[in-house]
Amino acid sequence: MYHILSCDQFLRQDLTELFALTDEIRANTSRFGKALQGKIVATIFYEPSTRTRLSFEAAILRLGGSIISTENAKEMSSAIKGESLLDTIRVIDGYCDAIVLRHYDNRAAANAAEVSSVPIINAGSGSGEHPTQSLLDAYTIYKYKKNLDGLSVAVVGDLLFGRTVHSLVKLLALFRDITIYGLSREVLELPYEYVTYLRQKGVSYIPCRSFAEIPYDVDVIYQTRTQTERFENTDLQVEEFVIDEAVMKNFSPQTILMHPLPRRNEISPEVDQDKRAVYFQQSHYGMYVRMSLLYNILVGK
Repeated sequence: MYHILSCDQFLRQDLTELFALTDEIRANTSRFGKALQGKIVATIFYEPSTRTRLSFEAAILRLGGSIISTENAKEMSSAIKGESLLDTIRVIDGYCDAIVLRHYDNRAAANAAEVSSVPIINAGSGSGEHPTQSLLDAYTIYKYKKNLDGLSVAVVGDLLFGRTVHSLVKLLALFRDITIYGLSREVLELPYEYVTYLRQKGVSYIPCRSFAEIPYDVDVIYQTRTQTERFENTDLQVEEFVIDEAVMKNFSPQTILMHPLPRRNEISPEVDQDKRAVYFQQSHYGMYVRMSLLYNILVGK
């Protein structure tokens, strides 16, 4: 592994090895405490972030590395003076050993990788992909379900702009006998390119318009918020699918509920006490998965 740009680049074996390393790091975190000693990682975020930025920075520190960072690069870097992203990357790569990049342009990470002399890690590119989020999502499913073959997964909410969904469905397509239910409003349904991708990979994709169309025994419900910040039509109003206790009663005790966070109103706080709600544990797994990625990229096997 060098750059982490898209879930297109992963093979099933890559995930098997990454998850095994993540398990090892979780069990023996202190043993990896000097793995990145002498290494500097730059975290460059042109869009807001809490979990992704802080979990990456915590991962770097727990591995013994150092951080240089700009949290709001769109306003607090030379971008405000008109500097291009590629010029910024050409400068920053001389200061560090890897760059974690979040940007509002779908092609930002791929473009940065073309000019960077150090690894680029895509921490979210516009409405395109968010590969490290999907890796921690897949790891969470693996920990709760013990397997990624034969799963049924409902992705719910904003499937048009939801980059975490875009990356997750690509990763799920690496596994056998996968069924994905896509529950969304018509204006926010999964883009045709992803539906085509899934069908080419032999994944059964079933669009839905209500929770009633999702089977009682679905393995995973992956809820997302509506990405209103990406709406070109600022007057567009979309009613969200809200998961509350009444909705959860329609699903099996073995169904797990996930969310990449942050949430707004799409999951009622009352659901937090449900043992099937695993989204906070999901976010905590993120640090360990990102530790594994950084170790793999900067240290090697």
